[in-house]
Amino acid sequence: MIVLAGGSGSRMDPSMNKVYRTVGNRSVLAYSLDTFERASLVDRVVLVVRPGDRPRAAASMAEVSMVKRCSMVDGGASRQESEIAGLEALASEIESGQIELVAIHDGARPFATLDLIDSLFVEAGRRGGAIPAVPVEETLYRAIDGYAIPLPTGALARVQTPQVFAAGPLLAAYRAAARVGFNGFDTAETMERFSTVTVGVVAGDVRNIKLTISGDFALAEELAHRWKAGRWE
Repeated sequence: MIVLAGGSGSRMDPSMNKVYRTVGNRSVLAYSLDTFERASLVDRVVLVVRPGDRPRAAASMAEVSMVKRCSMVDGGASRQESEIAGLEALASEIESGQIELVAIHDGARPFATLDLIDSLFVEAGRRGGAIPAVPVEETLYRAIDGYAIPLPTGALARVQTPQVFAAGPLLAAYRAAARVGFNGFDTAETMERFSTVTVGVVAGDVRNIKLTISGDFALAEELAHRWKAGRWE
């Protein structure tokens, strides 16, 4: 499991990385680490951080008393660079076949459940890749030449993380992307462009929110009261 915890949080207070802010008396990052510690299909965790955040990351690990192997690597200036940094930290084990599947998760999503993680690993083992998604319920329009044209939302979905892929093709895709300077929005986009892996979709959870703006933290506080040990009460 690669956890991306090096974002700048530019839409909130830039002086404090949002994954280290407190929700329900623990750091945002600690929720994910606790769940991955409990997940039976997760063997180890690579935490991708900003160099100056290493003490805070270590404190989040201490909050959950990590027993599984958990290491830290410095991320890059973009999400893509941080993802490749995490993958290169696992490269020798991927190339030797010790690691068959790799999940990549946003540290700013504290409420990915154990059941979701299990379903993603099972689907990725079957197809080569798996992503969680929830239906788009809002009405969406495309603006063309001043006209609003409705989009068929039945074919659209909002994608979440973790996203799980076969380790070898994942590493190869990111190395290929790095050679041409490609920066994707998420892991699945890079895999679509630089691999032939089939990506399956599993049902996501609307409560698996990404904390992006200050208002998201009020919702996270409410959700934290219904969260226990990687599941909803």
